[in-house]
Amino acid sequence: MTSSPHVVHLAQLNVATLSHPFDDPRIAPFVELLDPVNAAADGSPGFVWRLVEEGEADATGLRPAGEHVIVNLSVWETQEALWDFAYRSGHLDVMRRRREWFQRHVEAHLVLWWVPAGHVPTVGEALERLADLRAHGPSPRAFTFASSYTAAEAAAHPRAVRPPQAEEAARTP
Repeated sequence: MTSSPHVVHLAQLNVATLSHPFDDPRIAPFVELLDPVNAAADGSPGFVWRLVEEGEADATGLRPAGEHVIVNLSVWETQEALWDFAYRSGHLDVMRRRREWFQRHVEAHLVLWWVPAGHVPTVGEALERLADLRAHGPSPRAFTFASSYTAAEAAAHPRAVRPPQAEEAARTP
């Protein structure tokens, strides 16, 4: 994780359901793009951290959201830094081709939320934020680029920025 002068960072989770098994030749063009895109993310201004499976270069082998669902979980210094990487870099070319490899989602597949600087979100925490967004819509606790909240707005929301262990401690008498 890189150091940062920011008090909070932006966490993001996106999930994608594969149209074919990961080792299917039709997915191979996506697999070939993983290393360069991940390297670009790692070197992007404002990048803090991304989920990587132990002993691997990425997290595509992890399947916490289902057998055919891959997850991408990362932390960025600011929403602008994540936006710039996602929509103003070579990553955009990959996103434009996503229908070749992934099924269309009818539910939210991306969630953003603010975390204290230095906090590494767990996959469980990320999936809970996605479930919150799907169940309740955008809020300072779980939002999207199209319906975003600032870190200040999230800080005013009782449960938006606290890591899960702080939430658990607050509920314990």
